[in-house]
Amino acid sequence: MKEKVVLAYSGGLDTTTIIPWLKENFDYEVICCCVDCGQGNELDGLDERAKLSGASKLYIENIIDEFCDDYIMPCVQAGAVYEHKYLLGTSMARPVIAKKLVEIARKEGASAICHGATGKGNDQIRFELAIKALAPDLKIIAPWRMTDVWTLQSREDEIEYCKQHGIVLPFSADNSYSRDRNLWHISHEGLELEDPSNEPNYDHMLVLGVTPEKAPDEGEYVTMTFEAGVPKTLNGKEMKVSEIITELNKLGGKHGIGIVDIVENRVVGMKSRGVYETPGGTILMEAHQQLEELILDRDTLETKKKLGSQFAQVVYEGKWFTPLREALQAFVETTQKYVTGEVKFKLYKGNIIKAGTTSPYSLYNESLASFTTGDMYDHHDASGFITLFGLPLKVRAMKLAEANKNK
Repeated sequence: MKEKVVLAYSGGLDTTTIIPWLKENFDYEVICCCVDCGQGNELDGLDERAKLSGASKLYIENIIDEFCDDYIMPCVQAGAVYEHKYLLGTSMARPVIAKKLVEIARKEGASAICHGATGKGNDQIRFELAIKALAPDLKIIAPWRMTDVWTLQSREDEIEYCKQHGIVLPFSADNSYSRDRNLWHISHEGLELEDPSNEPNYDHMLVLGVTPEKAPDEGEYVTMTFEAGVPKTLNGKEMKVSEIITELNKLGGKHGIGIVDIVENRVVGMKSRGVYETPGGTILMEAHQQLEELILDRDTLETKKKLGSQFAQVVYEGKWFTPLREALQAFVETTQKYVTGEVKFKLYKGNIIKAGTTSPYSLYNESLASFTTGDMYDHHDASGFITLFGLPLKVRAMKLAEANKNK
């Protein structure tokens, strides 16, 4: 009986080519697994394509709700943003995809998992760290790193390879962006983006929305409610998290929200440039932050910002299934207990403009914050506070003055 390998299958040219390559070079029975994280119509025709290419079976696993509830929301609650801009769309999806690949491998009795990530990117790390953490006994096959066996260097090479194996596929050799899409975002790399001095060709590139210049001239108000840090309603309608993100994607795309052009530092040591569209995610992150401003005390909020940055780096580096991620998430979860309330904002030409926030757990006290004198705040107390708070500065200045005098 042949050994089985589970291939992370997207239906694109790379992973389609890998099917006959695995059979020819390793004599594996190839079982394809496409994990649906919200790719939309990218899943059309996959079953026929996989079978045509020589796969014995194709699994299409819908994990959209698991992705939203167990991977996206912890990152939203943590305020996890990598290098100030990237909302981790691809990074969050890879561990849940790897988890599903392992489940299918166990179900099928496979001895290996294969992925089509390149040897220069982050995804190879994310997939393989997750697989090692969940199934250390499984072999991992990464064709793009096996340059002695994988000799294909271009789309033309891959198309010709498939033709030689009797597989005629609806792919062309024309240049296009390298994209990754799920419910949270879509990323774009390649073409003019490979030169940081070039302006992105947004008219050719954008998939989920429009630029702010092409957004409506009228703003649109949106209201959301949260319970314990989780979004519950959008414009008065109760929905699942996945449904809220779907609707926010439409609203954000319409108004030019969430387009980011970034040169980021990959884990493997190089810089790469990409454009990310995250319309719904950008709105959700901002709305959650808007509510937290009212509710979290100063020290907790400051600590949470620091740990949120660390959380983002852990996720970016593929370390989801680690004690550190679990510990950071445990801290974040304790901060979300009272993050309940309503957030209102206006979407207008790429901007998310506050329009009012309320919470039964708000720490904002109008009597304290106003310029009028209230019962809880005695202005005289500030004098003693400033004296003690500024004492180190005063002592240092006195000592420097004394040292200069003695020179």
